Amino acid sequence: MQHATLGSLRVSRIGLGAMTMAGTYTSGGGLDDAESIRTIHRALDLGVTHIDTAESYGPFHSEEIVGQALQGRRDQVVLATKFGILSHSGAGLFDSSPANIRTAVEGSLKRLRTDRIDLYYQHRVDQNTPIEDVIGTVTELIAEGKVLHIGLSEASPDTIRRARAVHPIAALQTEYSLWTRDPETELLPLLRKWGIGFVPYAPLGHGFLTGQIRTPDDIPDDDWRKTNPRFLGEAFAENLRIVEEVRNIATETGATPAQIALAWLLPQGGDIAPIPGTRRVARVEENTAADGVVLTVDQLRRLDTLTPATGARHDEFNEATIDR
Repeated sequence: MQHATLGSLRVSRIGLGAMTMAGTYTSGGGLDDAESIRTIHRALDLGVTHIDTAESYGPFHSEEIVGQALQGRRDQVVLATKFGILSHSGAGLFDSSPANIRTAVEGSLKRLRTDRIDLYYQHRVDQNTPIEDVIGTVTELIAEGKVLHIGLSEASPDTIRRARAVHPIAALQTEYSLWTRDPETELLPLLRKWGIGFVPYAPLGHGFLTGQIRTPDDIPDDDWRKTNPRFLGEAFAENLRIVEEVRNIATETGATPAQIALAWLLPQGGDIAPIPGTRRVARVEENTAADGVVLTVDQLRRLDTLTPATGARHDEFNEATIDR
């Protein structure tokens, strides 16, 4: 497995996102914790050194699974988790107050069965807490040895600028894939100017780019993608054209569509480390094998010139949580 750099962190350039291990796409039915643990173990065996979770996944269940799986192998990985969506005082959602961060980190450390978090992200920007106070609190956790590096998720350039004035930021996490190209315009150039790594989540377009979803009926009724604008009506039909070209190139190379989507993303820079999520051993084997897929100049050009997806990235509520 080749590697990428996130600030001063060195990670496998394909990581593992553990969100679906908590049933985040659906209400949680059909979870198999033993398979999730086997998936993490297989990822480690294949050279994955970057595991990403969050306290809100479940909530808490994903961290518990990751913590259990990493027993005896903790030092093999850069372990990332997130705070700030859940309020531990019962105040509702999106709480990055200093008191809430301190409660969150203790819970995460316990569930992850570790004495430190390698990369601690603010999951969503809290408009009620100045980012300077957020980063100042996490800086104190670094001094205490509980956190090693700071990350931000879905943060705007201005928020990133203000945050890094308090403490170096190792990574920004946001969506980036063949159907979400927004970061290329402003975010990526700024991150590179500031030496901040980039962690794309949903690099497979929430499963759309795998080619396994051909009609809206392929999505379970309790799956949140049923309300995602890109999976609805005319947008769904329009977005199938992206998948068709990915499938064509997959046929040419003898790879799968998921591997092609990842193989396009990996050459975008040595500071980019996507975290495709899965809870299945077969899928982690498929995803990590993308590290060995080499696309031709013509194939890269064809993928580069695809028109990004039709429709907003999220429904109205979740779009409102993104810092702009």
